[in-house]
Amino acid sequence: MILSFHPCYEADANIICAGREPDEKDLAVIRTAEAVILPQGCRESLYRLSRQHCRHVFPDYDMRFNYPGKTGQARLFRALAVPHPETWPFDDLSDYAQRAGRMPKDGLPLVFKLDWGGEGETVVLIRSAADLEAALSTAAAYERSGQRGFILQRFVPGTHRTLRVAVTGKRLTAYWRIQENLLVFGTSVAHGARIDHDSDPLLRQAGLDLARDFCRRSKINLAGFDLIFENTQSQTRPLFLEINYFFGRTGLGGSDAFYTMLKTEIDGWLEDLGLSLSPAVKNERPDTIGD
Repeated sequence: MILSFHPCYEADANIICAGREPDEKDLAVIRTAEAVILPQGCRESLYRLSRQHCRHVFPDYDMRFNYPGKTGQARLFRALAVPHPETWPFDDLSDYAQRAGRMPKDGLPLVFKLDWGGEGETVVLIRSAADLEAALSTAAAYERSGQRGFILQRFVPGTHRTLRVAVTGKRLTAYWRIQENLLVFGTSVAHGARIDHDSDPLLRQAGLDLARDFCRRSKINLAGFDLIFENTQSQTRPLFLEINYFFGRTGLGGSDAFYTMLKTEIDGWLEDLGLSLSPAVKNERPDTIGD
């Protein structure tokens, strides 16, 4: 029996757990399942429960919950020794006060990122000591509300263009996000960046190869990776910036296209495991799924 907690993936048994903690009834069904399908927004409690009591769970979110937030991602990049800009993760302002002296004295500019947030909403370019003080004041305000943690990251020139590699199961899709307004820092589509699927195919392939190897080692199979390219004396090399477990779908053709892709990849994942949905579900299910 295949169990789905995903509202857009119909399986043999289907449960909606959004907005609540999993309970004993959920656990009883999980224990009988051969595989569990979870939504992108699943709580850690549901993921841990599913992993503990079912052998096969999609997506694989071990790295998401073992290395949470941007501070966790920085530590994951370091643990797996993958190329990324030099990054200093801080659990809170007290941690920063103790360790900031270890950072390079001539390190500006830097990029400041709060531990959470997407589409560049919590990312600031630090050009001066005043910029840094303002960012730390923002961190202090969030800390008073219970939200802690931030990173400082070496600024890599050329940040008007980043490569997004969207990973859906075994399928990897790479496209550029290009910010043509040079007064705007960041390349999120929400901030006006345009999508380009065609430019610099050799660099796109280098980014795809790096992301594919990272997924092989980390087992991540549903995420959007952001990469930037650094020019050295001998080469142009991709660097990981961050992992987005919630990612925009515009570059993938929109939500309908994404969910159709997701359905196909989950079906393929089940097939690779030697599992399948019941014939009744297969016959009744539509060819595509939407929001």
